[in-house]
Amino acid sequence: MARPIWTGTLSFGLLNVPVSLMSGERKIDLHFRMLDSRNKKPVRYERVNAETGEEVPWKDIVKAFEYDKGSYVVVEEEDIKSAAPESHETVEVEAFVDADAIPLQYIEKPYVLVPAKKAEKGYVLLRETLKETKQVGIARVVIRTREYLSAVMPQGDALLLMLLRYPQELVDPTDYKLPEGPPSEWRITSREMDMAKQLISSMAGKWKPDDYHDEFRARLEAVIQRKMKSKGALAKADDEPAAPEDAATNVVDFMSLLQQSIATKKRTPAAKEGATKKAAKKTAKKASKKAAKATKKSARRKAG
Repeated sequence: MARPIWTGTLSFGLLNVPVSLMSGERKIDLHFRMLDSRNKKPVRYERVNAETGEEVPWKDIVKAFEYDKGSYVVVEEEDIKSAAPESHETVEVEAFVDADAIPLQYIEKPYVLVPAKKAEKGYVLLRETLKETKQVGIARVVIRTREYLSAVMPQGDALLLMLLRYPQELVDPTDYKLPEGPPSEWRITSREMDMAKQLISSMAGKWKPDDYHDEFRARLEAVIQRKMKSKGALAKADDEPAAPEDAATNVVDFMSLLQQSIATKKRTPAAKEGATKKAAKKTAKKASKKAAKATKKSARRKAG
């Protein structure tokens, strides 16, 4: 069973709800080790002095901040502790805001707040009140030694703690050159807008996260499985499809593309993927039946 990252209290106003902070994400990345190609033994990461080339033991390693190229100031553990916040066991809600007031780019990482025994009442009270008022709590929380900005929000029977990025961590989109002004300034006609709306309407559907999968990871796992079965034999990757001839051009016939998209009557990419897989299975099934019939005919001829 998963262990809590920490246990403490969820505090808002004068109310305190004992909770455990549980991870809200599951790491599914594939991790690789570096090997020496000559004998397939792992390559270790060595801590080497950049000047002498000698390995440095952990006890002689210190942390430092490079304030200028080649110039450092050493930061001791006591310095880090002195800057760390005092409160390590409280999710302290400082304000409540509208649920849709937080832009998506601020959301960084999900956690689940789980109430302690006999703390369910306060938990449910906050959860249901947030649902009815359509508000989320803006809080500060210390995880390990760092203080994070976060949002406490309801989802089903749970209270989620979403770590937020600070404004200083985000790039302002206006820092980039973006196409400003109304559609008419970009020669977009009302007919093109209507067609675009029709396309979006034809592809509209409900959000079903289970319809989406990490296909790259699945294909890579399949390659690894094949290599394991063949004891290290190289698996040949499929050739990449050739780029279309007009891939580099910036001239796009929007009306034509929109009409083609609507004509296909696609709803969602997931639906298309499902249909493709079904068609592939159907074709494979037919091929299998044909092969079986051919085998039977051959056997009858030999017997005759």
